[in-house]
Amino acid sequence: MKSLEEIMAMAQNVQAELTKAQANLDTVEVEGVSGGGLVKVTASAKGRIIGIAIDDSLVNVAEKAMLEDLLVAAFNDARVKADAASSEAMSKMTSGLPLPPGFKLPF
Repeated sequence: MKSLEEIMAMAQNVQAELTKAQANLDTVEVEGVSGGGLVKVTASAKGRIIGIAIDDSLVNVAEKAMLEDLLVAAFNDARVKADAASSEAMSKMTSGLPLPPGFKLPF
Protein backbone atom coordinates (compact mmCIF):
# COMPACT_ATOMS: atom_id res chain seq x y z
CA MET A 1 0.00 0.00 0.00
CA LYS A 2 1.21 3.49 -0.77
CA SER A 3 2.19 5.86 2.00
CA LEU A 4 -0.04 8.76 2.94
CA GLU A 5 2.49 11.20 1.50
CA GLU A 6 2.42 9.42 -1.88
CA ILE A 7 -1.37 9.43 -1.91
CA MET A 8 -1.46 13.14 -1.04
CA ALA A 9 1.07 13.93 -3.80
CA MET A 10 -0.99 11.92 -6.27
CA ALA A 11 -4.15 13.77 -5.20
CA GLN A 12 -2.43 17.12 -5.72
CA ASN A 13 -1.29 16.05 -9.20
CA VAL A 14 -4.82 14.91 -10.04
CA GLN A 15 -6.22 18.23 -8.81
CA ALA A 16 -3.77 20.17 -10.98
CA GLU A 17 -4.55 18.04 -14.05
CA LEU A 18 -8.31 18.37 -13.53
CA THR A 19 -8.01 22.14 -13.14
CA LYS A 20 -6.03 22.28 -16.38
CA ALA A 21 -8.58 20.05 -18.14
CA GLN A 22 -11.46 22.24 -16.96
CA ALA A 23 -9.69 25.31 -18.34
CA ASN A 24 -9.12 23.55 -21.66
CA LEU A 25 -12.83 22.77 -22.01
CA ASP A 26 -13.44 26.38 -22.96
CA THR A 27 -11.34 25.82 -26.09
CA VAL A 28 -13.36 22.78 -27.25
CA GLU A 29 -16.13 23.86 -29.61
CA VAL A 30 -19.37 22.02 -30.36
CA GLU A 31 -22.13 22.95 -32.76
CA GLY A 32 -25.85 22.54 -32.08
CA VAL A 33 -28.20 22.54 -35.05
CA SER A 34 -31.94 22.65 -35.61
CA GLY A 35 -34.33 23.02 -38.51
CA GLY A 36 -32.24 20.75 -40.72
CA GLY A 37 -29.24 23.04 -40.38
CA LEU A 38 -31.10 26.32 -40.79
CA VAL A 39 -30.08 27.44 -37.29
CA LYS A 40 -26.66 26.67 -35.81
CA VAL A 41 -25.27 27.55 -32.39
CA THR A 42 -21.57 27.17 -31.61
CA ALA A 43 -20.65 26.74 -27.94
CA SER A 44 -17.65 25.78 -25.84
CA ALA A 45 -17.67 22.51 -23.94
CA LYS A 46 -18.20 24.63 -20.83
CA GLY A 47 -21.46 25.92 -22.32
CA ARG A 48 -20.32 29.40 -23.36
CA ILE A 49 -22.17 30.45 -26.53
CA ILE A 50 -19.65 31.49 -29.18
CA GLY A 51 -21.87 32.19 -32.17
CA ILE A 52 -25.24 31.83 -33.85
CA ALA A 53 -25.85 31.35 -37.58
CA ILE A 54 -29.34 31.76 -39.03
CA ASP A 55 -30.12 30.87 -42.64
CA ASP A 56 -31.39 33.87 -44.61
CA SER A 57 -34.60 32.01 -45.48
CA LEU A 58 -35.72 32.26 -41.83
CA VAL A 59 -35.46 36.02 -41.53
CA ASN A 60 -39.13 36.79 -41.99
CA VAL A 61 -41.32 38.56 -39.44
CA ALA A 62 -44.18 36.13 -40.08
CA GLU A 63 -41.91 33.22 -39.04
CA LYS A 64 -40.60 34.84 -35.85
CA ALA A 65 -42.17 32.24 -33.51
CA MET A 66 -40.67 29.40 -35.53
CA LEU A 67 -37.24 31.06 -35.49
CA GLU A 68 -37.43 31.46 -31.72
CA ASP A 69 -38.35 27.78 -31.31
CA LEU A 70 -35.48 26.75 -33.60
CA LEU A 71 -33.04 28.86 -31.59
CA VAL A 72 -34.15 27.19 -28.37
CA ALA A 73 -33.70 23.77 -30.00
CA ALA A 74 -30.24 24.67 -31.31
CA PHE A 75 -29.13 25.99 -27.90
CA ASN A 76 -30.35 22.80 -26.25
CA ASP A 77 -28.58 20.65 -28.85
CA ALA A 78 -25.35 22.57 -28.31
CA ARG A 79 -25.67 22.18 -24.54
CA VAL A 80 -26.14 18.40 -24.80
CA LYS A 81 -23.05 18.17 -27.02
CA ALA A 82 -21.09 20.42 -24.65
CA ASP A 83 -22.00 18.19 -21.70
CA ALA A 84 -20.94 15.10 -23.68
CA ALA A 85 -17.60 16.69 -24.65
CA SER A 86 -17.01 17.74 -21.06
CA SER A 87 -17.83 14.26 -19.70
CA GLU A 88 -15.56 12.64 -22.27
CA ALA A 89 -12.65 14.92 -21.40
CA MET A 90 -13.11 14.35 -17.67
CA SER A 91 -13.39 10.56 -18.07
CA LYS A 92 -10.10 10.55 -20.01
CA MET A 93 -8.47 12.44 -17.15
CA THR A 94 -9.74 10.08 -14.45
CA SER A 95 -9.52 6.76 -16.34
CA GLY A 96 -6.07 5.88 -14.98
CA LEU A 97 -6.69 6.97 -11.41
CA PRO A 98 -6.99 4.35 -8.68
CA LEU A 99 -10.33 5.68 -7.40
CA PRO A 100 -12.59 3.53 -5.25
CA PRO A 101 -15.74 2.17 -6.96
CA GLY A 102 -18.53 4.73 -7.04
CA PHE A 103 -16.22 7.65 -6.21
CA LYS A 104 -17.26 10.79 -8.08
CA LEU A 105 -15.10 13.85 -8.49
CA PRO A 106 -16.84 17.21 -7.94
CA PHE A 107 -17.48 18.12 -11.60
